[in-house]
Amino acid sequence: MMKAIPVEQAVGTVLCHDLTRIVPGEHKGRAFRKGHIVTEADIPLLLSIGKEHLYVLNLEAHQLHEDEAALRIATAAAGPGISLSEVSEGRINFMASPGLLCVDVEALNAINAIDEVALATMHSGQFIAARRAVAGTRVVPLVIDESKIRQVERICAASYPVVQVKPLRSHSIGVVTTGSEIFHGRIKDKFGPVMRDKFAALGSSVMGQRLVGDAPEATRDAILSFIGEGADMVVVTGGMSVDPDDQTPASIRATGAEVVTYGSPTFPGVMFMLAYLNDIPVLGLPGCVMYYRASIFDLVVPRLLAGERLARRDITSLGHGGFCAGCETCHHPVCPFGK
Repeated sequence: MMKAIPVEQAVGTVLCHDLTRIVPGEHKGRAFRKGHIVTEADIPLLLSIGKEHLYVLNLEAHQLHEDEAALRIATAAAGPGISLSEVSEGRINFMASPGLLCVDVEALNAINAIDEVALATMHSGQFIAARRAVAGTRVVPLVIDESKIRQVERICAASYPVVQVKPLRSHSIGVVTTGSEIFHGRIKDKFGPVMRDKFAALGSSVMGQRLVGDAPEATRDAILSFIGEGADMVVVTGGMSVDPDDQTPASIRATGAEVVTYGSPTFPGVMFMLAYLNDIPVLGLPGCVMYYRASIFDLVVPRLLAGERLARRDITSLGHGGFCAGCETCHHPVCPFGK
């Protein structure tokens, strides 16, 4: 399949794979690209990177070069919102457009169970704010049996797409703020500005905010009023603790909404509520959303804006990874929270 020839005798031959140059602590990158025709001037650099021999490659009918194999894997696995990079050193990256990254983890595991195949992704369910690489694939050897790539393609066809980005739809958000201290002007509301900023960063807008005090009927009526005015989502801020005066969960139930969960295994964000009034999400947001950079809001709301309808199991699964490490400087979403 491959024949080794001394590098000094390789002038005029074509490289069958990328060659990497590593300078410890300074540089790692491609020194020569696959397909490069070796010249006399290349010999000193080839020797300096440890290439005393080069190889002439002769593929058999059932074999694929690493570049072709990576391209076939990437093409089969990538779905909407994903573009593919060029092949470099046998690897192709998946470039994501802004939106919600969604990975079929079961299919991903099945692909990686195939010997000599590697497909790695970022965690599913996170919001991608700007175009970036979110996954990469390659095969381990320079040459791989085509039957293994056909296995990958069958898995991808059955589970398509394995990796995709769902765009976030712009929503009109109604904000209902509870608390007599805010309603009577004893303290200034700070939740409203936070909601406007958070939803704006996700491409949605707050259509209005209503201050309702502590009366459950007033909260219920404000929720229903926003939905009647065309809100795509309603969030209720405050009144989510175990204090007897905190009646937000009861107010949401009083609308007739179907409650998915009251409580989430996330710190911050335990006292969270998610319900649906027909297809309209109604959220009860605890106070932590106001002052934590990353909270239950950031784990759930992007998924809702991408059109996902969440079930209780989606919330309970957040427990593994749901404990915020409380880093001095928050790096979310590049952190384990919610993953």
